[in-house]
Amino acid sequence: MKFLDRVLRDWRIREGSCYIRPDDKVLDFGCFDGYLFKTLEDKPIQPSIGIDPLLKETIYNGKHKLISGKFPESLSENETFDCIVMLAVLEHIPRVQQKKFSQEFFKHLNPNGRIIITVPSPFVDHILTVLTKLGLIEGMSVDEHYGFETKEVFTLFEAQNFRLLKHKKFQLGLNNLFVFEKLKEVN
Repeated sequence: MKFLDRVLRDWRIREGSCYIRPDDKVLDFGCFDGYLFKTLEDKPIQPSIGIDPLLKETIYNGKHKLISGKFPESLSENETFDCIVMLAVLEHIPRVQQKKFSQEFFKHLNPNGRIIITVPSPFVDHILTVLTKLGLIEGMSVDEHYGFETKEVFTLFEAQNFRLLKHKKFQLGLNNLFVFEKLKEVN
């Protein structure tokens, strides 16, 4: 990971981690190397899980577990969390799978659980291509970007019985933070 990659990652983590509450059990979906948990060392969260298909093997990172695998297949059917974090991940997931993920998030979240998401503007794809060609970033999985529209996040999660708590732009308006809360299940 190059310097600029780390700067952008750290900025996303700062924006999103303030919505992780003390004593939350967290699922970091797309955890890569588990850096989010390193930044949360001083925050009293429960033992948590990161999951990423790019991990070579499952790792026990202190009190947290980083699973080499896919969501939701690599989790226990009844495993629940207080918070699911997905930083710079949603734009890599094909649209046909996104609805399934939002349904699975609902199933794996405790009552009043939160989803914390960052999604770049589609214009960022062009910037990432240039920065990668210049060698300024590694551009992890940039080939998976397909111009995901930020407005799709609202529809995707509000249709699954989540309520938007926060939406804000950051990184010079090129990135978006979304925080959704799980509403009660409808019988």
